[in-house]
Amino acid sequence: MYFAALLARSDDGWEASDTDLDNVETLSDLVDLARDASLDDDTVLVFIEQEDAWFGIVRVDGEDDPRIFLSDAPLAKRSSYGSMLIDELLGRDEDGADDLDTLDLDGTEDGEPEPAEDEADTPDAAAGTVPSGPLGDTRLLEDVGVSERRLLALNGEALSEIADALGCTDVLEAVR
Repeated sequence: MYFAALLARSDDGWEASDTDLDNVETLSDLVDLARDASLDDDTVLVFIEQEDAWFGIVRVDGEDDPRIFLSDAPLAKRSSYGSMLIDELLGRDEDGADDLDTLDLDGTEDGEPEPAEDEADTPDAAAGTVPSGPLGDTRLLEDVGVSERRLLALNGEALSEIADALGCTDVLEAVR
């Protein structure tokens, strides 16, 4: 089960809205969703969390390229949305073996078979590996009060802690 929310910066602080990821198949779709929520090309943060196992943040500042952070790349890789963000971070081609058209984007990939031990050593399996631990831009929230060190130390209630640092806990909890 995913929780996803958009936090858009405004002159009065942050405005939150929950977001439905059903129509999101690519990072471009997610960025378009964020830009639609933006007020005057201000910063928009997209929070994605899967059952306190991992969280991701996509930061969109106007027309700049999005910045991405994932708390736990191996856990996120098991998720279609996490996999989509990992592929972007690692520069993988969408037309390759990780094509999102082959994934079930509702987060229920439980029916997919695990690779046999012999297959784990093949070059194709190696292409699907991800670095252990966090992945992405660890400094994407420094200017809003969440240091790299603090971001890397977050776990289970990470999104609530980030919202607290941004001063918008009530706004985020209202959409949770």
